[in-house]
Amino acid sequence: MIGRSLIIGTYRTLTALLEPAAFGLLLWRRRRGKEDPARIAERRGYPSVDRPDKTLVWLHGASVGETVTLLPLVERLQRRGLAVLVTSGTVTSARLLEQRLPAGAIHQYLPLDVPRYMRRFLDYWRPDLGLVCESEIWPNLMIEAGKRGIPLVQVNARMSERSFQRWYKFPKTSRYLLSGFERCLAQSQEDGQRLAQLGAPRVSIAGNLKFDVPAPPADPNTLALLDGLMAGRPVWVAASTHPGEEEDVLAAHLGIKAHLPKLLTIIAPRHPERGEEVEALVQANGVVSARRSLGQLPERDVELYVADTLGDLGLFYRLAPVAFIGGSLAPIGGHNPIEPAKLGCALLHGPLVHKSADLFAAFDAGGGARQVADRQELAGAVHRWLSDPAAARQAARAAAQTSTQLGGALERTVQALEPLLMRVALGQREPTP
Repeated sequence: MIGRSLIIGTYRTLTALLEPAAFGLLLWRRRRGKEDPARIAERRGYPSVDRPDKTLVWLHGASVGETVTLLPLVERLQRRGLAVLVTSGTVTSARLLEQRLPAGAIHQYLPLDVPRYMRRFLDYWRPDLGLVCESEIWPNLMIEAGKRGIPLVQVNARMSERSFQRWYKFPKTSRYLLSGFERCLAQSQEDGQRLAQLGAPRVSIAGNLKFDVPAPPADPNTLALLDGLMAGRPVWVAASTHPGEEEDVLAAHLGIKAHLPKLLTIIAPRHPERGEEVEALVQANGVVSARRSLGQLPERDVELYVADTLGDLGLFYRLAPVAFIGGSLAPIGGHNPIEPAKLGCALLHGPLVHKSADLFAAFDAGGGARQVADRQELAGAVHRWLSDPAAARQAARAAAQTSTQLGGALERTVQALEPLLMRVALGQREPTP
């Protein structure tokens, strides 16, 4: 790594001094349901399982989207006989990985970015290679890994224009942190250019790994049951919604219902624990609802179904011909449109998709997605597609085609990692002369 900036030195000092406060933060988060009480020690770097006695590759993704993106890489690494450790930072991601992580792969929570926590974590797990997904860059993680000679690669790397402008104000800090990566495998040319400009070494374009993630699964018996209950009804799903967006979806539902009285709207909040809150909002507006987490079903009198369970979007994307992608009318940056595209949905999204602007632009240009500015445009777009199934199917086919055309990042990523994988298999961490 190049010379450390004053900002990084100050950060290191403060995070060390504030270690007691970090423990207090974990206790506060546990009370709010944001930490797993049984595994909270992992957030301080204490392991909960044994380290395999073989070459270990460590993959890290912040939350659900990033960790799911890493699943195909996990499978490829296991095929080579490597042990795999996956870390993430949220309870939701841990629960999802319980369902989808291949047998033999290990999950741990990433410690908070406190120097002693990170040292404890790295000294126990001793990863031979680290793959960090997207834009998850923690200074103490980078520094402690560098001290131990652990090669790090940024995979599926992205750098939005908004993030670039923030990083650009601190050039020495950005160069220092990004220089800790041996390689950066960017999602797009734009991401690669921004990363290189900020000081990332050896940037190459691999594409977006999300296009190579298999579509989310669905239990066939549950799918058949729900399909029967919804038969003959116009259905759409609002996926991964945030506060404020549920109000927009509810308003759209009420507007569409005036024209399609049998309408069933499905809301899947991004954080399933908000199901009760979403249901209260719906009921306060006189709309008949049911909640999946309570075991309730979308019977004929139910107008709005709150899908507040984890890992069930594969069900609802298969049942609904139209999907609104949340985090795009609220200032979040837009969530993953690839999963519904693979499962036959025509896509709608708001204008606030800065985290994946190129991705949404590709779906828009291909005719598989449309942008809506507000709840009125959302209602109009959903109504048009539900009233014209042929047009919705055409858009869904276009979305699926775009998803297929933009695949291939997994192979390019594996090829780019090959020299490093050969090195760690031979017990080498430093590049050969």
